[in-house]
Amino acid sequence: MSRPRYTSATARALRRVAALCLAVLLVACSGNDDMPDIAADSGEQQIYDQAQRYLNNRNYDLAVRSLQALESRYPFGKYAEQAQLEIIYAHYGAYEYEAAVEAADRFIRLHPQHPNVDYAYYLKGLAAVNSERDFLSRFIPMDETKRDVSRAKEAFAEFAQLLSRYPDSPYAADAKARMVYLRNLLARHEINVANYYIRRGAYLAAANRGRYVVENFQRTPAVPDGLAVMAQGYIYLGMDDLAREAIEVLRTNYPEYPALDKNGEFKTSYTLEGQQRSWINKLSFGLFDPPKPPQFNYTPQSG
Repeated sequence: MSRPRYTSATARALRRVAALCLAVLLVACSGNDDMPDIAADSGEQQIYDQAQRYLNNRNYDLAVRSLQALESRYPFGKYAEQAQLEIIYAHYGAYEYEAAVEAADRFIRLHPQHPNVDYAYYLKGLAAVNSERDFLSRFIPMDETKRDVSRAKEAFAEFAQLLSRYPDSPYAADAKARMVYLRNLLARHEINVANYYIRRGAYLAAANRGRYVVENFQRTPAVPDGLAVMAQGYIYLGMDDLAREAIEVLRTNYPEYPALDKNGEFKTSYTLEGQQRSWINKLSFGLFDPPKPPQFNYTPQSG
């Protein structure tokens, strides 16, 4: 059989394909420069020390890979559990919050009695708080109360579990402070939803949201707004008795509330815009690094 003849167009197409393949190969090879340099004969201590250097230099991607290599090569070694704990921290540092939650779940499942398991609960809560934030929201103040708060609820539950299981944990005080912040955030979210219902003319739904805030988020800054939106909704619905009741509670407990005039009368034209979080509030949580995982004092088993 004679060899196939290539036209000039075919030759050009083949050259393009070859050039493309070469470019892809070069990119792949250059990407390997970022891979952790772990020799096949690297010992457990050597890999662990390398991972620590990556962590100290905030090179979290390479730290994750080194720690995973350590766990893979030495699954029963003295650093295996520590590596699993530090993988959570490294994922969090790399903004890989979903991976951090998964790693924390894995650690809690495998080592429920580990002396540092409270750290896994703590990091899982932090990761849940931050998982809904996009890149810009880490640097530009945004009203998180107007976004999805499902992760905030999960984080609140994780911190609550930490406090319930480990009330003396070194992370308990910070977890408690974050729960206060999350509770205020969830309450404000309910007010934002209620305001939306007011604008849409769904007055009963708005009043119910306001009542939910008053009954379930006591001692939060959103309570007076909850009473005000209740009053608004009931007024628009013609439920005068319920409206007067809400206004009376508002007048008694929050006499300086903006919806009340100097005579204590409720201004139905008042628009609830919600409190805007200040820069200080924004910077209070989530933008600083969590503490590194505590070191577990390994004691080799005898025999």
